[in-house]
Amino acid sequence: MIFIQHNLRKLAVMGAAGLMLSGLSACQTVSIDRGDFGDFKRSLNTTDYGYQQVADPTGSAPVEIVERFEVRPGDCFGNDEWSDCEKDRERSELSERGVSTVGSTYWYGWDIYLPADYPNIYPTKTALGQFHQENGLAPSWMFQNGEGGYHLDGQVGGKTRYYYTLITDEDLRGKWHRIELQVKWARDTTGFFRVWVDGDQKVNFSGATLESDTTYFKYGVYRSFMSRYRTAKNVDDVPGQVALYANVKRANSRAGLAPN
Repeated sequence: MIFIQHNLRKLAVMGAAGLMLSGLSACQTVSIDRGDFGDFKRSLNTTDYGYQQVADPTGSAPVEIVERFEVRPGDCFGNDEWSDCEKDRERSELSERGVSTVGSTYWYGWDIYLPADYPNIYPTKTALGQFHQENGLAPSWMFQNGEGGYHLDGQVGGKTRYYYTLITDEDLRGKWHRIELQVKWARDTTGFFRVWVDGDQKVNFSGATLESDTTYFKYGVYRSFMSRYRTAKNVDDVPGQVALYANVKRANSRAGLAPN
């Protein structure tokens, strides 16, 4: 589990998205309940503002403590294996340390909130959740904010093969949305990928759901092809983005996804 400590004074500070954020006390250590997910770590970005656990600033989250991700212009980082700056990307994400293996079936769930002033930065791509494969293979399933709305981008085979609208752009901002998945990880036709949004089933896919032996989950804000926006808008910087997540879990049953 990830443990985050916050300021002793319960100061309210105005977030970049106009949300009031309340810090937790310094003596309080918060453990996020992630069901049977493996541990998570931050992916490249280590800025203080990039990832925070905060008291729910919306008043309507399913849990009291939510996870806040923020990417500001220029937030590209790297390590010995990868450079976001060189690859035209920016991010603030958490990456699962554990994996789901081929042949396994799991339920996954999370709640996501995009503030009213959240900007769409198309033609730059914004991923808000993804299942990444190991051994150098590309992500198999990505939850994207493209031209508008929230979409599932099925990329088994290394390119977009399936594209589903989960939430329209008109309904996307200023409210929590509940995302639930039931997935069988398979390299053949026995696999399936099913998605419910706010209780309504949006995807009922059957077929190969990955190419690798294993997959792991990442979530936050991940922006690809930053130069596309700069060129299209003739600007130097791409606007920052904030996303809130709550109750991110993996379980063996749908009931296991419910908040404690």
